[in-house]
Amino acid sequence: MAVPATSRDALSNLDFDFTISEEGNRKNLLKQIDFLPLEGYFPLFTRKRRTQTRKVSLEHKIIPFETHQIPTEKIDTHALYILEKLAAAGFVAYLVGGGVRDLLLNHRPKDFDISTSAKPEEIKSLFRNCLLIGRRFRLAHIRFGKKVFEVSTFRAGDPETEELILRDNQWGYPEEDALRRDFTINGLFYDPSNQTIIDYVNGYEDIKKKYLRTIGQPYVRFKQDPVRMLRLLKFQARFNLNVDPASHIALVECREEIVKSAPARVLEEMLRMLESGAATPFIQLLSQHGMLAHILPEVAHFIEKEKSGTEIYEYLHEVDTIFKDPESENLERPVLLGSFAYPLLQQRMQKHFIDREKIPHLGQIQSHVGDLIGEIFDGFFRVPRRLKVSLNNILMGQYRLTPLHKKRVQRRRVPRDSEFHLALKFLNLRSCLEPGLKIVHDEWQELYSRHPREDPSPKRRPRKRRRTRKS
Repeated sequence: MAVPATSRDALSNLDFDFTISEEGNRKNLLKQIDFLPLEGYFPLFTRKRRTQTRKVSLEHKIIPFETHQIPTEKIDTHALYILEKLAAAGFVAYLVGGGVRDLLLNHRPKDFDISTSAKPEEIKSLFRNCLLIGRRFRLAHIRFGKKVFEVSTFRAGDPETEELILRDNQWGYPEEDALRRDFTINGLFYDPSNQTIIDYVNGYEDIKKKYLRTIGQPYVRFKQDPVRMLRLLKFQARFNLNVDPASHIALVECREEIVKSAPARVLEEMLRMLESGAATPFIQLLSQHGMLAHILPEVAHFIEKEKSGTEIYEYLHEVDTIFKDPESENLERPVLLGSFAYPLLQQRMQKHFIDREKIPHLGQIQSHVGDLIGEIFDGFFRVPRRLKVSLNNILMGQYRLTPLHKKRVQRRRVPRDSEFHLALKFLNLRSCLEPGLKIVHDEWQELYSRHPREDPSPKRRPRKRRRTRKS
């Protein structure tokens, strides 16, 4: 049930300043607020161990359609369907975050995230195609075919404490949800019912000025969630934004805090940036700010200390070119990780074998490949096993496709490897830097196209029947 307009008007003219202790009777206190229909709407207070005071302020700007001019045709129809269904059920629901930001910057949004007053269980009851995920940050995923829409409940939090956020499941109001977000450009809400943008953090003006600043004190916000530092450099690389000086200073001071983040979150942010078309400037910014040494120390040392360190940037530049071209087939994540690993592997092969005029056999190459993958991707930047296996096959495949020895192979055979096509894709990437490899790639590609495909999907083993014990 949504809050009636009359109650909202009354609420907007008041500031609440109640103190609730652990021993207090929360329900009885809330019943005293007789003008506010609490059923179906979030209470102003949450139960905490220590006594606390919270105020709610509803000051905001409304940007009409005539000003922002975001046509509904640019918003995914399934996202609009979710918003309409939540509103029809009596909940407040807005398009939030990166989707609104990208539309205002005239970029095509990758995701359309939604925030609502409905709790996760209430969202699930409305949508049959909904899956609730997460412990630290409980939210709903609503799937339409291959598209997944992230729907979260409005959250509240303390933007002034430096404590690392371990759990973030404290429900709140829309304005509280805006204040707990990372940057002003991500704090905008789009209301599809009247095509307006609700701005609590002056984010609309910052987007127009292409200015990147944190919501609240940057030093505190980076301490709360160090991944925000990655996101700052991510947005600077993607949109060429001017960074607020205070945020820049805080990032340099807090950069070592990044290792306190969940490795899975850092991994996902890094992989998404490799797929963004702005991987080269992003890795350059990480290196310049001293953060790459904490995330990928082996790669950072190669880039900053070795003469051939720029080779990684050359690979990333070609990766960006592919992702920027809408007609190109995007590269899989193991191929992207090969852009980090292959230049380092080539250096090892040069040092241990080529400079000594030795030709390694595949067993020796496999040993070096395994050691290298472990050194790069088994530390803080821990890569899942399935990605490491695929990356291993890609790197080994390069020495099958282009052997170090100069003997002419009489007959080429396609290996019985379900991921051989990934090795071919990386060879194609190499041919962008070494045009002489283009002929080799085309020959292997033609041979592979004539080779009968095997079903790559794993077959399930039949379940064993339990033996019945004889009585």
